[in-house]
Amino acid sequence: MLKWALIFAVIALIAGALGFGGVAGAAAGIAKILFFLFIVGFLIFLALGIFAGKKISGG
Repeated sequence: MLKWALIFAVIALIAGALGFGGVAGAAAGIAKILFFLFIVGFLIFLALGIFAGKKISGG
């Protein structure tokens, strides 16, 4: 998901540099949404990994 966020961010930068404001804004919005979804997913899986690790190791 982070890969797609970066791709849309690059598309937004290129479109903005070429003067396509609508496309740049849409791509930037999609990149922002994907980035925040990635962060939320990362934090959820990080918490699950920590709790599962403690349960397995008995700590």
